[in-house]
Amino acid sequence: MSRVGRLAVSIPAGVDVSINDGYITVKGAGGSLQQALNGLVSISTADGKLSFKPVDDSRNADAMCGTMRQLVNNMVIGVTKGFEKKLVLIGVGYKAQVAGGKLNLAAGFSHPVNIEMPAGITISAPTPTEVLVKGSDRQRVGQIAAEIRAVRPPEPYKGKGIRYADEKVTIKETKKK
Repeated sequence: MSRVGRLAVSIPAGVDVSINDGYITVKGAGGSLQQALNGLVSISTADGKLSFKPVDDSRNADAMCGTMRQLVNNMVIGVTKGFEKKLVLIGVGYKAQVAGGKLNLAAGFSHPVNIEMPAGITISAPTPTEVLVKGSDRQRVGQIAAEIRAVRPPEPYKGKGIRYADEKVTIKETKKK
């Protein structure tokens, strides 16, 4: 059995977990998240903990057991603490502004780039060269951060562009004569 799948997910106070109609729903202070259940995994609740077991001994059921456990754990963390990604803009004239539900980026193009934020995702720009993406759904936070980074990914010669705060960009040496 999957090592991750063996671990139980503890449900903190203030978080409500319900399983019905093929979905698991987690509600908390950070919102409500829903995930479709997989038929290869059975979920049981006991003593404020969720435990996951594969239905049969197949390799697929074992893999899905660990996957479902981690997805539900991310949902519980999301509704309690939330997730955040920090991006940094590096380059002369590169800046970000938040106006309403839109992110306005000046990233070296002849025009500003406007990115609309979906519901459940909050965005802020503490400084003109930093962008913080926050939300309760880990997948959506990561996807929005990746879309912002894709506007101008860091280039390898000067390192200019939009990158994650913890991303290391290897600078290449220029061509010599």
